[in-house]
Amino acid sequence: MAKQRESRWVKAVVSRVVRFVLWFVTKPDWKGTEHVPDRGGVIIAANHLSLVDPLTVAHFLYIGARRWPTFTMKDAIMRIPVVSAVARSTGQIPVKRNSTDAVKALHEAELALTRDEASVIFYPEGTCTRDPNLWPMTAKTGVARLALTAGVPVVPVAHWGDQNILPYGSKRPRLFPRKRLEFRAGPPVDLSRFRDQPLTGSVLKEATEVIMADITALQAQIRGEEPPAVPYDLKRARAEAAEARRAEHQAGGAADGAAPADSTAAPADGRSGPAGENGKNSAGA
Repeated sequence: MAKQRESRWVKAVVSRVVRFVLWFVTKPDWKGTEHVPDRGGVIIAANHLSLVDPLTVAHFLYIGARRWPTFTMKDAIMRIPVVSAVARSTGQIPVKRNSTDAVKALHEAELALTRDEASVIFYPEGTCTRDPNLWPMTAKTGVARLALTAGVPVVPVAHWGDQNILPYGSKRPRLFPRKRLEFRAGPPVDLSRFRDQPLTGSVLKEATEVIMADITALQAQIRGEEPPAVPYDLKRARAEAAEARRAEHQAGGAADGAAPADSTAAPADGRSGPAGENGKNSAGA
């Protein structure tokens, strides 16, 4: 029998407060809620546009699909006194990044899915998209691993419009006028061909790409646009930016190191002395 993860009275209060606030600032349009199963463990895999996503995605799931939203939340958020109490009372799962506690959190998420039959929301990208046009990026493989380990369906959800409330990197929300938000859920991702395979890195990567392709296709339907052929890779972009900075630093260091040598060289006009006309060296610096 499924375990009740949430405090009923806290759940009732929180849901009413969130509904009241979002009613004033958003005009949601929800499609595909029939694809979210009425009961049983299910992973809701959504794209990540803005820091307001947790509220709007939770609203979509609870009001539109009639399932209580469970998130894996950053441990830093769970350390905020009031937020921590509310989060724990509503069944949310804390996660410490880059630590063994992340493995523990995945185990707790698996229990929530299999033992408690919860609906757990994940952002496979791990952070807000950095794609210049806000398309979903490449993702981490944790969601695919969890889905294949727990044997639960993954329902892809795409949304658009949250970035108009609070763009990534901004601290000032744009609450008025009310913003139109569009959500679309699709049928569970077909991961059948991966279920009997060993969970190697290549298998998990391919399964993750299938999940993200479904999310991206749904967002393309909402936007009426063609997504990029190759998803934005944040890790690669950061590596390329770091390499560019190193190259620029090395080039600057080489230029700085060249100046003293040039200043003692014979001038281009053949006259002796450290500098030619106007005190400039032969490089014109």
